[in-house]
Amino acid sequence: MRGWAGANLPHRLAPSIDEEWLGRARLSQYPLLPIFDTWLVTGGRGAGKTRLGAEWVNALVRGFPPFARGNRYGRIALVGETLIDAREVMVEGPSGILSIVRRHRPRFEPSRRRIIWDNGAVAQLFSAEDPDGLRGPQFDAAWCDELAKWRNADLAFDMLQFGLRLGALPLQLLTTTPRPTPLVRRLMNDPQVTVTRMRTAENQKNLAAGFLRAMERRYGGTRLGRQELDGELIEDRPDALWTRAMFDGEVQETAPEGLARIVVAVDPPAAARRTSDACGIVVAGTEAGGSGVVLHDGTVKAVTPREWATAAVALYHRFGADCLVAEVNQGGDMVAAVIATVDATVPVKPVRATRGKWLRAEPVAALYEQGRVRHAGRFPELEDEMCDFGLDGLSGGHSPDRVDALVWALTELMLGRVREPRIRNLG
Repeated sequence: MRGWAGANLPHRLAPSIDEEWLGRARLSQYPLLPIFDTWLVTGGRGAGKTRLGAEWVNALVRGFPPFARGNRYGRIALVGETLIDAREVMVEGPSGILSIVRRHRPRFEPSRRRIIWDNGAVAQLFSAEDPDGLRGPQFDAAWCDELAKWRNADLAFDMLQFGLRLGALPLQLLTTTPRPTPLVRRLMNDPQVTVTRMRTAENQKNLAAGFLRAMERRYGGTRLGRQELDGELIEDRPDALWTRAMFDGEVQETAPEGLARIVVAVDPPAAARRTSDACGIVVAGTEAGGSGVVLHDGTVKAVTPREWATAAVALYHRFGADCLVAEVNQGGDMVAAVIATVDATVPVKPVRATRGKWLRAEPVAALYEQGRVRHAGRFPELEDEMCDFGLDGLSGGHSPDRVDALVWALTELMLGRVREPRIRNLG
C-alpha cells in the first residue's frame, strides 16, 4: 500500500485496503492519536465532514484501522436531521456512503430505510425529529450528522445512547457545522469526547474553482463566516455590552469618503506589563449625519512605547486623522512625549479615565444598539473582545485593550465627554 496510512498496517489487511481513502485523507479526518468512543467533528461547509462520516462507516463495516480498532461493526445507526437528510446526504449524496464505496457496494433498501453489506452488516436510517424511533433498536456504532440542527437534539441523542449497547466497543461519530446549542456545548466541554475542527479551506482541492474565494470575500471574518467556513463555535457572553448582531450586517469594505472627523485612539499598556498587554489602537470617524464608523483596528501586541507610538502615528497619516486621542492614566505626559519622538507635528489629545471601564463603555454600546455605529470592515479580534466584555472585564482576565481604544475614539467623536479637550501640539 502506498502512503503514510499504510505504516504498521497488518499484512493480512494490506491487499483489501489498497487504494482505499485512508491513504488520501487529511490528518483532521484521520487522527494519528487515539480518539475517545465519542468523536465530535465540527467543520465549515464543504470541509469534508460528510465524506469523513461515510468513510468512517465503511471502515467500521470492513474492519479497517484505525477507526474499527480491530473489530468489525455490523449494526450501525445513521441519524440525520430528517429522514430526507439522512438519505440524500448521508447515503446517496455526492459524499455519501453509496458514492464513496470503491468495492463490495452495499445494497440500499429505501422502503426499509437500511443499507446492507455483503458481509451482513446493516446500517439503519433514523430521523432526529422522531426520538422514539430510536427506542428498541440496538447498535454497536452510530453516525449522527448535523447534530447542531436537530430539532429534538437532547432527547434524540439520549435515546441513541441507550441503544449503543452492542459489541465490545460501541463508537459514535458526530459531524456538524457548530452552533451554540445546549447539546453541542455540553459535548464540547465533555472531557470524554474527542473534538476535531475542520476549516473549509483545508478541503479546497475538492471544491469548485472560485468557491472559496467568493465565500471568503463575502463572509470572511464575519460571525457567519467563522461558523460556516472555519467551523468555530461562536457564542455571545450573556452579560456582554455588545452582541455580534450589532455589527454582523452588510459591510462596506472600503472606507467611506467625506467623513466629518477621523481620530486615532490609543490605549497604551502599563509600563510594568508592556510585555504581556497589547496597545489598543482604533481608528474611527463620523459621517456628515453624525453616525460613527469604525475604520480600522491597528492594535499591536507586546511592543515598546516607541513601537506602539510609531504604529499610531502611521495610522494618523494613513487615514488623515484630526488627532491622536491617547489615554494617559498609565504614563501621564510620557505618552505624549513618546509620540512626539516619532512625529512632533501630530496633535495629541490626552484623556484620563475617571470612571471604570464598564461605565465608560456603556454609552458607546448604546450607540451600537441605536444603529448609530457601523464597522467599515471585519475586525474579528476587536469584535471578539467586544462580545466578551462583561461587568468583570474579559472572561480570560486580560486587559480589554481594543475595547478601551474603541470607547475613547467613539466617545471623542460622538459623546463629547472626553476630559482635557485641549489639543496639544508638542512640536
